[in-house]
Amino acid sequence: MDLIYKNADTSDAEVLVDIYNSAFYDDYIRYGHCPAYGHTIEEMEQSVIDYPKIIAYEQDKPVGVISTKKEGPGKYYIGCLAVKKEYQGCGIGTALMKYFMSEHTDWNEITLVTPKDNEANIRFYTGRFGFDIVGEEDDGSVTVLWFRLNR
Repeated sequence: MDLIYKNADTSDAEVLVDIYNSAFYDDYIRYGHCPAYGHTIEEMEQSVIDYPKIIAYEQDKPVGVISTKKEGPGKYYIGCLAVKKEYQGCGIGTALMKYFMSEHTDWNEITLVTPKDNEANIRFYTGRFGFDIVGEEDDGSVTVLWFRLNR
């Protein structure tokens, strides 16, 4: 799959809402809420400002996004890694992570959270990228795990 990457801007808000809603609908149904699901266009415009995003396109179709925040020298927090449901399992999440890491060569620590009961996400981050689980906390009705990758 040949992906093209684009830094998102506020004009991409509608495209981003579509990606997030597709990727996180099942979490919304499962948990009764999901912080990445159901954003308004205005909320997503602000999110683009607060958490820079990279959109992956496959044959001109937006298929995934990674959202990050720099938290200090070489330290990044991944707020979201989302792939449209019909494209999940095709390597797009892996490609987005690798692209982010190659574009941010200063990284020495990356952190993120994911639900404790999402075994596919846990395998993805620990198995494919070598993240360590460094903690857990309750986030409303969901227990999330904290992940960290150091280089």
